[in-house]
Amino acid sequence: MSEINEFLNDWEELSNEYKNLENVNKTYLELLDGLEELQTKCTKDINHQRYRIGQITKNLKGIKSTTSDDRTKIEELEKNMIKRKAQLYEIEQSLPQKNSMYLKVILGNVNVSILNRAEKVRYKDDYEKFKFILNCIGLLMSFLNLLINYRALELAFMFLLVWYYCTLTIRESILKVNGSRIKGWWRLHHFISTVSAAVLLIWPQGEPWQLFRSQFMVFNVYISFIQYLQYGYQKGLLYRLKALGERHDMDITIEGFHSWMWKGLSFLLPFLFGGYIFQAYNSYVLYKLSSHSDAPWQVFVLSILFFVLFVGNTLTTLWVVPQKLRGKIKENYRLKSVSWAMKIRQQIKGEKAEKIRLSESHDDGSFEQESTKDK
Repeated sequence: MSEINEFLNDWEELSNEYKNLENVNKTYLELLDGLEELQTKCTKDINHQRYRIGQITKNLKGIKSTTSDDRTKIEELEKNMIKRKAQLYEIEQSLPQKNSMYLKVILGNVNVSILNRAEKVRYKDDYEKFKFILNCIGLLMSFLNLLINYRALELAFMFLLVWYYCTLTIRESILKVNGSRIKGWWRLHHFISTVSAAVLLIWPQGEPWQLFRSQFMVFNVYISFIQYLQYGYQKGLLYRLKALGERHDMDITIEGFHSWMWKGLSFLLPFLFGGYIFQAYNSYVLYKLSSHSDAPWQVFVLSILFFVLFVGNTLTTLWVVPQKLRGKIKENYRLKSVSWAMKIRQQIKGEKAEKIRLSESHDDGSFEQESTKDK
């Protein structure tokens, strides 16, 4: 009987703990409802701020004649509006974002916004680890395919490529919702790569494939090697830039050249352009193979896709490099100008100091001569 009483006491104690749990859960639900209301209000206020800024900007353009004092005020106002837009962007990153059309098709209307900054950074780091691990696996499998001509191994590698690039597009879309600034060609690059891998997967076995197989595997070994070099370089560079506050926490490493990579990248540029030329060569070889009597439609489609990747990568890199060179030249010119100005100032200061010293020594000599005369 005493044991039953002990069990009853345990149950009563547990019941009291459950009441506390209910109170905590009630508070949590109330805070959650309040959080949703605050999120909605913040979104409305952000839209209101942007609308009013747009109206002010529009009205400023309508001003025809202004005095110098008015122009100064307008310039100051424009600077404040630019600053305000940046502030609104930072506030917006702390709020849930709408999914892109691609995510809606893939995941539905599931909310993929991560509100905690530490969780965002952790998700971004998981993305980087995923790319690194899959790149190493891809390097190993493409090397094995060079050594062993086995159809099942080929198909496994092609399937891995399809899954890898498809997963990258989803992860990058989630990163985009959570504030990552990857955009433009580098996202499109992965969509095209997904399509290319899918076409390779359904390319039937035959003479055209055997003629292209070794070249394609060598290409993958080379690309995996470049991506490994890029990952190590970009990871370290991003870490330093983020520590200095020059890059956003959600910026990621990418499979190409971007403006923030300029520092110390000269050793990587030849490898990158080598990869782009390899893509063009693949396109050329596939175009020649498309005239083969046994060539399926996949050959010509892949020729076009490789050519698009070559053009996109090359143009993007050629657009960014001169831009950074101009910026670097301007910066060097500015530094030289500052250095020259400092040297001139030092020379002027030195000449003034020399004149003062000579003047003081001349005055001392005159005083001594006058003193001797008096004696």
